Parts: sequence; structure tokens; C-alpha cells
Amino acid sequence: MRVRVATTILGITAALLAVPACSADTIGTEPTTAPPARTGEPASDTTLLSSAALETRLLDESDLGSGYLRKPERAAQHDDVTVIGCPALNELGSDAAIGGSLSFPRRAKVSFTYGGSSSEVSEELYSGHQDSLSDGIDEIFEAMTGCPTYQVVSGGTAIDMSSQTLDPRRSLGDEQWSQLLTASTGGHSTVVKQTAIRAGSLLLIVSGSPALVDRHLDKALAKATATR
Repeated sequence: MRVRVATTILGITAALLAVPACSADTIGTEPTTAPPARTGEPASDTTLLSSAALETRLLDESDLGSGYLRKPERAAQHDDVTVIGCPALNELGSDAAIGGSLSFPRRAKVSFTYGGSSSEVSEELYSGHQDSLSDGIDEIFEAMTGCPTYQVVSGGTAIDMSSQTLDPRRSLGDEQWSQLLTASTGGHSTVVKQTAIRAGSLLLIVSGSPALVDRHLDKALAKATATR
């Protein structure tokens, strides 16, 4: 199963190129090589949801509080994307240069900026069979964190990347993955935290400034899994 990573890579590179100074976000979580956490809790709802249904479960401004502005949908990117120094990630994303989301048909996404600054947070929701969701996101995280450092060339711009696996919070969902990515070019750096949670047939991915991801992860999962 091949899953696109263009959204992650292009989203990070776009954020980096738009930020004029180094990110001030910090996080105290220590990296670890622990495997995805399984909570041991009973399996969540296995009902498959349509993209339209997933849209209603995304966070909105009323959920986030004041200071958040929804970003318009970003146009599809068509720049060539090449990964240097990480064969597994390059192979995984070799067909992803045209952009796009993870290759699960039922999906929804929203992104916000905060306080008029460079801080951002985005949420992605996917619905699919549990094994497919687990295998797909596990393949991506394993590839992205399997190389501590690598380089991404996007649209002629070379970006140095580093990754760390983070210890997930084991009280959320059925499985969890979390990583910290740092993208650097031209003396500027952007730090992005990305946490994925599978709850039954739902896959939630929250990405962005580490502090914002930590602040809104619980409420994103609660809204995504609420009984309708």
C-alpha cells in the first residue's frame, strides 16, 4: 500500500518559506523509539463516514476560541519534490509531487492561523477500515522518522529536515503516533509537531506549532468521535 506524503512535506515547506524568522515554539517531550501506543481499550465505532460527515466533525473557530482565523484551502502544488538522504521516504513520496492528501477516499481537512502570527494548526480526518488506516499512517511515520536528517528539494528550494519520534499520550484512542519535525533553510527554521490518533475507523491527524497541537488535540479527538 502506497500512501502520499505530499501534504506533510509541502505543508511544512510552504510554512517555512512564509516565516521570516525562527519559530519560538518549544516542547519538552523527549524523543523516543517506542512503537505506536495501543491503549487496550475496546475498539471504537467501526462505521465508515463520508467526507461530508467528516467535515462536520472538524474543529471550527467556536471550538478553538478567540484569535484563530481559518485559512482558505491551499491550491494543489505541482512543484517537483525530491527527498535526498532518506531512501524510504523518497520511495514513499516519489509519486506525490502533484500534491494531495493521504490516499484514503473519505477525508476532510481544516487549517487555522493564530493571533496574526506564524503559528498554525491543522486537522485532518480520515475514515476507513481499521487495518488500512493503521498500516497507512504507520508506514508514513516510520519512513519520516526513520531518517534523523534528510533534505527536501521543492520547487528548486533545498530544505534541511530533521525528525524525532515523540512518546505519544497513551490515554487517547486505540493507536497513536507522534513526531517533531524541524525544517530549515536560509537561516530560518520551522518546528512542526504532528500527532496521529486512530480511534476505530477514524484517523485524526493534528499538525502545526507544538503548543497549539498540545492545546487542541483532546478537543479535536472528542469532536471527531462524538456520537451523532
